[in-house]
Amino acid sequence: MKKSLKDFTRKKQMYGRMFILPWEIGFVLFFLQPLVQSLVFVFSNVTVNFDEGVFETKWVGLSNIRHFFYEDTVYVDNLVDSLTSFIYTIPLIVALSLIVGVLLNQKFKGRIVFRSIFFLPVIIATGVVMTYLQGDATAQAMRSGSSSGNGIDISNILMSMNLSENVSSTLLGFVNQIFDLFWDCGVQIVLFISGLQSIPEQLYEVCRVEGANKWEEFWYVTFPMLSGTTLLVIVFTAIEIFTDSGNKVMTYGFNAMRQNMWWEGPTMLWVYFALVGAILGLAVLLIQKKIFAKWAN
Repeated sequence: MKKSLKDFTRKKQMYGRMFILPWEIGFVLFFLQPLVQSLVFVFSNVTVNFDEGVFETKWVGLSNIRHFFYEDTVYVDNLVDSLTSFIYTIPLIVALSLIVGVLLNQKFKGRIVFRSIFFLPVIIATGVVMTYLQGDATAQAMRSGSSSGNGIDISNILMSMNLSENVSSTLLGFVNQIFDLFWDCGVQIVLFISGLQSIPEQLYEVCRVEGANKWEEFWYVTFPMLSGTTLLVIVFTAIEIFTDSGNKVMTYGFNAMRQNMWWEGPTMLWVYFALVGAILGLAVLLIQKKIFAKWAN
């Protein structure tokens, strides 16, 4: 019995290795060398030798990083804005995705349709439709809280309530955030639904026999059993926010590289990557040690 179990585990590991093997080959062949080179640029003064077609680097240590923290105020402002958004957006997206996932996992008529509706933004955002929407004035107005034609102009409604400009802009920002949060929850909702469907029904039967209510079922069965899925959603959401096209730091760094600023762009992006990685690692560690460990003991 033990031997067959070991063979089964070994086969699963082999299948997993075969599944990621093409990615590993592609990483080594096409991604590893540029990644290492960009990291070298962070600590070097870079010039281009056009005669030989090569980069020439001179080691300068941490001076490039100090330049952006002490001299480039635009980068610091973008960094603070992005990290602030990063810190509060992830909990909101994870919580909203979990709530919607629990609701859509219930048995009711038309649940497949509702699941498809929540997953539509993922399909739209990765295709030609998103390109069209980004250039369409009506679609952009709807996303910003106003619209032309027969749509509802939220900004005018707020102004008609005789609210101050600061209050109106704050409320309008919340409305925009709600739309964006739902727009970014598609994959996370699917992941939570998949995790919910993997929870054994017998655990809920035991809770009902013991007289537990729905709230207790959620906190003592559903949430602990979703610990792995929750960590996956947190990491996925962090990567999605980190690589978002609207991210100010990412845009600033890519624009620098397009202008042949060889060390400026990599330095900005590597510093941002290091800070985001540190925050994400600390958050995951605290969640594992302070929250999920409570149910593991």
